[in-house]
Formats: sequence, structure tokens, C-alpha cells
Amino acid sequence: MKIGVMMFATDYSIAPHELAVAVEERGLDSLWFPEHSHIPLPRVSPWPGGGELPKMYYDVMDPFVALASAASVTSRIGLATGICLVVQRDPIQLAKEVATLDRISGGRFLFGVGAGWNAEEMADHGTTDFRGRFGLMAERIEAMKTIWTSTKPEYHGEHVDFGPMMTWPKPVQAPHPPVIVGGGFPHAARRAIAFGDGWMPIGGRLDVIDLMPRFRQMVAEAGREPDDMPVTSFSPPADADILARSRDAGVDQAVLALPPEPADTVLPLLDDYARLAAGVG
Repeated sequence: MKIGVMMFATDYSIAPHELAVAVEERGLDSLWFPEHSHIPLPRVSPWPGGGELPKMYYDVMDPFVALASAASVTSRIGLATGICLVVQRDPIQLAKEVATLDRISGGRFLFGVGAGWNAEEMADHGTTDFRGRFGLMAERIEAMKTIWTSTKPEYHGEHVDFGPMMTWPKPVQAPHPPVIVGGGFPHAARRAIAFGDGWMPIGGRLDVIDLMPRFRQMVAEAGREPDDMPVTSFSPPADADILARSRDAGVDQAVLALPPEPADTVLPLLDDYARLAAGVG
């Protein structure tokens, strides 16, 4: 099982490029950055994690810029959005950002996506139909796949509509970087099966290990091959037993959380995670 790490990159945390070098040096497999463009005030939407919204949500850097800096100083690790809020981004421009990052990283980008939880944030970006956000996300991803794989793409849907165009670059990865759909069970799992290349539940909120047989059954019932639908457990406890049981259950990757802190706090934690990774094998 692969072991990656995620962190809310901020102006008071270790810099993204410094973190990327440290992750690669320790033999870990991937680096994930989340996103929130802003947090509207006053807050109305409840944070799914419960309680007060942590400060890092207000402060997080743009993930594509942060990942580009990470790409420039690494050569091996996967570079991922965890997650990209597709419903808050223009799909034509986002398709170009994804393809560009995949190009400059040499085909190492992992496109973690989600529909988000903050209705007020989405509304500021023009997505006022909160309940309809999942259909919007599905259509935008379908449109982006068309852009990545066609020389003269066009798309005509309910939410996304554009005529024939020419747009480059195309991604290095064929047919495109893997689309890893984040969210819970069973709804996000169904979305991952419908239009994704993997499922990414939050391991600290769901018992991903117990859900693995049910998810694999859902994949097979949908006519897809379970081995071609990897599961990434996002932010599970950094516990050797849980990680070992996740591996044995068929989880492809665990992404451990780092606090948005300076290097003197983060680097010792990375050392601990590297030892965990070596033990899991």
C-alpha cells in the first residue's frame, strides 16, 4: 500500500516546495493539497468535521500553484489535489491547469475532486443550486475529459456548453490523469464508479476497511473491474495496525494528514510517517 501525505499549505506552514522535497527524500509516495478559495462571513454551512472551522481553511494556498512549485523540485512522487472544488472552477480553464501540471510534472498529477460542503463559498462563484452541485460536477468532469482527449473538443450539456475548439497542452497520462472522487459512502462511491478512476473516502470519518467488500461489489455490479477502481483512504489515523488492516483489505493508498506548521514541527512527523510506511510495506 502506498503512503502519501496532505497538508493545508499556508503562509505560516512549511513551504510547498520544501515539503515536497522532504516527502520525496523519505520515500513516501504522494503529496496532496486541498483548496478553498475563501470562507464567506458570517459562516452558515456546518463543517462536516464538526465544531469550529479550523483556521487553515481560511488561509490555504491555491493547490495548483503550490503543486507546480512541488513539481519543479521533485521527480518521483505523485502530486495531487485533495480535493479540487470542481463546482467553483471554470471547466475549460481547469482542464488547461490540470493538463499543464501533468505536463510539467512528467505525468505525476492525481486529480482528486469533490463537490464541496460550503454552500456560501459556492454561491460566490455562481453555483447557487447547492443540491444540484453533483450533477454540475459530473458534467464538468465529462467536459474536461473531452478537452483532454480530443483534438477539436466540443461539449453540449445542461450545465456546460461549448462548440469545437483547439486547446493545448494535452496531459502526459493517457487518456488523462486519474480522476479520484472524494466523499462518503454510498453516494460518493457511486459517483466514483460512474465517472471516476478511483474513490477517496475520508478515513477519519468512515470505516473504510469494513466498506471495502461492499464497494468492490458495487464496482462489479456496475460492470467495472474492482481492481481498476483503487481506493485512497484520506486522512486516516496514523496508526500502524489500522494501516496494515487497510492494506490487507485492499486499500491502494493512505494519505496521512500533516498540520500546517513550520518545518521544525512537520519534518519529525514526516520521519514518523516514513517509519510507518516502511512497516506497512
